[in-house]
Amino acid sequence: MPSTTNIKSISYLKSHAAQISEDLEMNGNPFVITQNGEASMVIESVKQYQEKEALIAALRIMALGEKDRVQGKGIAAADSRAQLLAARQGRK
Repeated sequence: MPSTTNIKSISYLKSHAAQISEDLEMNGNPFVITQNGEASMVIESVKQYQEKEALIAALRIMALGEKDRVQGKGIAAADSRAQLLAARQGRK
């Protein structure tokens, strides 16, 4: 959760966009921007955004794998290792 020092008004954003950009690059803490006293957006660095998107993608893959496992669509780890070993030996 962002610290309370990173809660700024939209008017602050308008007048200090360059400073916010520098702060994001230096410390990486996102900013919560408020409008009429209510949180309306979060500004984060591109690096944070990309890391979060990669994490979400990995979690989606894991969820799909778990769904397949529950439905009985997967194979046992030992069987998978045996298939990999057989494929490697077939290339030689």
